[in-house]
Amino acid sequence: MTHPAFEPVRSERVSALNLTVEEYRHRVTGARHIHLAAADDNNAFLVAFLTVPQDSTGVAHILEHTALCGSRHYPVRDPFFLMLRRSLNTFMNAMTASDWTAYPFASQNRKDFFNLLDVYLDAAFFPTLDPLDFAQEGHRLEFAEAGNPASELTFKGVVFNEMKGAMSAPVSALWQALAREVYPTTTYHHNSGGDPQRIPDLSYEQLKAFHARHYHPSNATFFTYGDIPAAEHQAIMEDRVLRHFERLDIDLRVPPEQRYAAPRVVEETYAAEDGDTARKTHTVLGWLLGDMTDIDQVLRLNLLSRLLLDNSSSPLMHALETTTLGSAPSPLCGLDDSARELLFAAGVEGSEPEHAAAVEKLVLDVLAEVADTGVPADQVEAMLHQIELGRREIGGDRYPYGLQLIMNALPQAVHHGDPVQALAIDAALERLRAAAAEPGFVQNEVRRWLLDNPHRVRLTMRPDTTQAERERAAEQARLAAIQAELDEAERQRIVDQAQALEARQAHQDDPDILPRVTLDDVPVALKIPQAVQEPIAGLPTTWYDQPTNGLVYQQIVIDLPALSDDELNLLPLLAETISEVGAAGRDYTQTQALHAALTGGIGASPSVGALAADNQQSRGLFVVSGKALARNHGALSKLLHETLHTARFDELDRLRELVAQIRMGDENSVTGNGHALAMAAASAGMSPVARLSHQWSGLAGIKAIKALDDGLDDRAALEHLAERLAALRARLAAAPLQFMIVAEDEQQPDIAVRLAQVWLETHALPAASDARLALAPAGGRVAEAWTTNTQVNFCARAYPTVAWSHPDAPALSVLGGYLRNGFLHSAIREKGGAYGGGAGFDADSGAFRFYSYRDPRLADTLADFDRALDWLHGDDHPPRAVEEAILGVIGGIDRPASPAGEARRAFHANLFGRSAEARRLYRLAVLGVTLDDLRRVAATYLKPERASTAVVTSQATLDKAGDLGLTAVRL
Repeated sequence: MTHPAFEPVRSERVSALNLTVEEYRHRVTGARHIHLAAADDNNAFLVAFLTVPQDSTGVAHILEHTALCGSRHYPVRDPFFLMLRRSLNTFMNAMTASDWTAYPFASQNRKDFFNLLDVYLDAAFFPTLDPLDFAQEGHRLEFAEAGNPASELTFKGVVFNEMKGAMSAPVSALWQALAREVYPTTTYHHNSGGDPQRIPDLSYEQLKAFHARHYHPSNATFFTYGDIPAAEHQAIMEDRVLRHFERLDIDLRVPPEQRYAAPRVVEETYAAEDGDTARKTHTVLGWLLGDMTDIDQVLRLNLLSRLLLDNSSSPLMHALETTTLGSAPSPLCGLDDSARELLFAAGVEGSEPEHAAAVEKLVLDVLAEVADTGVPADQVEAMLHQIELGRREIGGDRYPYGLQLIMNALPQAVHHGDPVQALAIDAALERLRAAAAEPGFVQNEVRRWLLDNPHRVRLTMRPDTTQAERERAAEQARLAAIQAELDEAERQRIVDQAQALEARQAHQDDPDILPRVTLDDVPVALKIPQAVQEPIAGLPTTWYDQPTNGLVYQQIVIDLPALSDDELNLLPLLAETISEVGAAGRDYTQTQALHAALTGGIGASPSVGALAADNQQSRGLFVVSGKALARNHGALSKLLHETLHTARFDELDRLRELVAQIRMGDENSVTGNGHALAMAAASAGMSPVARLSHQWSGLAGIKAIKALDDGLDDRAALEHLAERLAALRARLAAAPLQFMIVAEDEQQPDIAVRLAQVWLETHALPAASDARLALAPAGGRVAEAWTTNTQVNFCARAYPTVAWSHPDAPALSVLGGYLRNGFLHSAIREKGGAYGGGAGFDADSGAFRFYSYRDPRLADTLADFDRALDWLHGDDHPPRAVEEAILGVIGGIDRPASPAGEARRAFHANLFGRSAEARRLYRLAVLGVTLDDLRRVAATYLKPERASTAVVTSQATLDKAGDLGLTAVRL
């Protein structure tokens, strides 16, 4: 059934995804509606607009923020963040890409879904766009001393600071520079998120005009997914939005890029505060390819990219990994298929500027060899297998599966392509398989798109230790010049705006203007997959029957034996390398090729978690895991066994490459993950698990991998590392283990037979052992400032608390959301200008932690953490506030994952004492938390004398901040 305001265009059943894709067109405005009808109650919605900025002021990004600050029917200051706490959503966000802006959400509760639909539709099409919200979210001028026009001018704004943080990452700067050169005339030439140097150029009038032109139904695509019929969605879209509009004759389509007649060579710089610039240069080659609306062409290019770069046996990846011209392949390597015309990139990081021409020659030589000889047929088949597996796998661990499918179709929709065919690609895959079987397919594709394509850019980006200071000086000079030109009236307008914004931020809107769910709408039961225990070859085995769409997931779960400090510190490196080296007598390229041909990936991870009953006690695991199509599950079992028992570390050059790659990845992660790293550092003294987390994956771990990498140029040191890894692998292979398997019920008998064959035939059953890992106690308060290359800060403060099963744990989990909703969001984001801030209870670390993200402040933010506790003990606390914080915690507990992810979560929770029954009781306790509970646990545990503090900042910012009582640590 279709709503009369819409006309059906087509409907297609997609058996591989267990859904039907329905396409509709709004009769008046021309708006498209793509509905993915599926038997899934986690319903999803997204409305997207083609947004094509013509400069780098960040207009599309700032509009995305400002649109969520109040609308016609919901004239409250912050409906988006208010709805976050009045909802049981499984996902809420808004996002700006290079050429589209989207507003997605999902919920399993129908009442909640329609509440959110009302708010989202009103925000997108009828936003208030208050000038003060533009000043808060985008940019504004303020005097350093409030109300004092004689003090220095400063730039403030949430997006301004967000993009300062984003552009602090060299890889982000590299990507923007490459896009700028590969796309010389179209919208991709510009930074859609906003260049911090250009954001202050954007005017409020330009923002309003951009909304009027781009946020119109004639330029919109609506996506829905789930078990709510399309007609129900259409009735609401028509009533709330579409009936108020006429068709707008607008064509914002991105034109074809003007093609280069010859390759270009470009050199740029990025800001590096570290004085050592050796081996910190990036060199990448970028090609402009074909039109992304041609599904067959996109699949061909996807296959070509995989053949060249998928793994260490792929010819181009092998060359980039093994060359001495760089430390690791560039993070940009691969195909970007999100823009109107696709981009392929290949290169290295950790290089030198003088190696740029040699890097280019290396890449072109590999391509020429592939164009001459092709690649083996089994590699082509392996990559087709990878495409098939990715097509069948049901996701949902990062965000809901329905939104994952919508995001796959979104680029086609906004670029007037075929979003239905982006999902129903089975026929296109058959055409690809037939084309790939033709003689010369790979050779012809390489020549056409790469070797014979003159639209190529070689970009070299080298570190510049003076650039950050030059940029700071330029910003100060710009502000000084503005200030020098201000007359008295203009100075007063700046003061008045700051006061008006402060008053607006302090004003308490009536949140009951917004719809809400209540505790009465919370489902009674928590869904947890049921397991069956059935041993394999005498080893404990836990089975989960889940709808995996023909995939099998398997884990070998090893209880860590007692380990020395050296072995414990080596464990993360073993996990990262064990599936990347040779095994069973094969070299690493042969092993990688086999993994690609038969599995969806094999990996390993160490896992040390606090016990539910005592956060000073822990359990340690080493998990080797993989996934495969059901027809390959026997091969998966064999490869997992070989990985654990025969992984070889004697390929020393390979080991050296892997350490360098891990270092590069860790260093690149800091500015995107600084808040988590700061929290890990602040809580490092609060439990053995917290200390180990800081050592393994925190700032201390990054510092350690850098030191290890620096010391491996000595061959003897490399040989010693290989010996230690081999010995540690052997110890783990002899330790007690169990299996965890997720598969559909009909596959399980055959899996059991083949798994038993693998382990019994090899006579490799582990011996029993009682000597398990025991961690030394942690202790000591932390007061550290970690310095690195960043334009913004990440602040954290932590307090030791209780274990997960302690009666106060549910109240502490609610307290985090309560402090964020009532105080921290306003103080740190709205007033302070940080991109984000909040607090939360972490049972593994045994800590309650405050944090800020991409924050322009240091001392004031740390003071706000303390002021949050003063606010908690004040008087102005409406009864609904506790309920909203409880809803947030329940939403997190109930949020579904993928079918395999749900099983993994249940299995591992049980290993650490969080049984299904205990999890349900914990959830029930959360529902009963009161304001008195929150105040009591805060007074009990969050005491100033127990606090630890850590920040991630730059040396220049730390020097300017004065004495914060923190010990400086150079990352």
